[in-house]
Amino acid sequence: MATSSAGKPQASADYDLSTPLNSKDAVGLRQGLASYGDPHFSLFLRKVFIKALGYSEDALSRPIIGIVNTYSSFNPCHANIPQLIEAVKRGVHLAGGLAIDFPTISLHESFSSPTSMYLRNLMSMDTEEMILAQPVDAVVLIGGCDKTVPAQLMGGLSANKPILHLVTGPMMPGSHNGVRIGACTDCRSSWASYRAGAIDIEEISAINEELAPTAGTCGVMGTASTMAALLVGLGLMPFAGATAPAASSARLRVAEATGSAAVAAAGNPALRPQTLLTRESFLNALTVLQAIGGSTNAVVHLMAIINRHPGLTGPPITLSTVDEVGRSVPLLVDLKPSGEGYMTDFHNSGGMAALLHQLRPLLHLSATTISGRTLGEELDSSPTTMGPATGSPLSVISPLSRPLYPSSSLVVLRGNLAPGGAVMKASASKDRRLLCHRGPAV
Repeated sequence: MATSSAGKPQASADYDLSTPLNSKDAVGLRQGLASYGDPHFSLFLRKVFIKALGYSEDALSRPIIGIVNTYSSFNPCHANIPQLIEAVKRGVHLAGGLAIDFPTISLHESFSSPTSMYLRNLMSMDTEEMILAQPVDAVVLIGGCDKTVPAQLMGGLSANKPILHLVTGPMMPGSHNGVRIGACTDCRSSWASYRAGAIDIEEISAINEELAPTAGTCGVMGTASTMAALLVGLGLMPFAGATAPAASSARLRVAEATGSAAVAAAGNPALRPQTLLTRESFLNALTVLQAIGGSTNAVVHLMAIINRHPGLTGPPITLSTVDEVGRSVPLLVDLKPSGEGYMTDFHNSGGMAALLHQLRPLLHLSATTISGRTLGEELDSSPTTMGPATGSPLSVISPLSRPLYPSSSLVVLRGNLAPGGAVMKASASKDRRLLCHRGPAV
């Protein structure tokens, strides 16, 4: 607290009644004041209560970075969020901001009855309203589990303050009989083996102990990993943010860097999501989606996110766009369920930076990222390799010239069985003969 030479608190300019408080253009604590009929009193009262937490006038004069806390003991995907919050706060404070975290709904696939999809839109509303109701200049959205990231992006897009995503990161794979296993592709295949009588109850019980051995999101290219990769394609997360394991120091360093980046983005109207995200941003995300053999659920979420954008210009992005992009983008990442690897392999192969360097000829490099630089500029400043050489036996990333699957890892189907269209992950088919079938629909 600022004090006079007599040791008394100095008079705060915030209480100078001759100076109007323009809440619309205000930043930090002075924005979005509660409606008490007297803006100066509203700010006075706000500072009365925030000072109960020990904040000084110096702290309260800084840009405020909101940190969305989706921790829940029902959500193992988010078990590391308390540590991530502390790392984000460290980054915010190092950059001269004030970090304040607040809670929203937390969703986990296995603990949402009857399905988490019912709650995605509710979570997006919760996220949007809490961002708008509280005095924040930028927001770090911490999440991970499948419906969480799309819900947060939908809410953040509607709230339209600078947003940066920080995912919790993928879990490590487990081991059974000397073979790596991991949720959730191996959950289904193991259970199918058990139901078929190929393994007994003792073995399925042992497998259950190893499928999710650490905190974090599923370690395959499921919905959570897919949405994390798409955030990088959209420009809302740094390259390393998608793949650093949940149980790693690298994840904490990503969190710290995200906090610092949030301070840099605070108050910059060009970095508000309704300005930052363009048609080209979403086309980049679709390119990434096809190259990673991503989840079909991501198409549902992307369409919902796009429909939240009030100012998107150019031809509409539809299922036909997904199909069109897919025809020119090959599968490059060898991860389950389309391949054999896990997210830790993707990270050790250079992660999203290595993949985007391969995809460079197919990307819209002029799209802006949350750093304020274009995607092309970000690629220019990042190493072309950060692990085994792309295409080597130690890498799960194939070069563009030698893809794992020629095109359309996700295909759009149309016909009388699905008049509105349907999406199928062709690259994950274990029997390619089934991709062309003539016979009765059952």
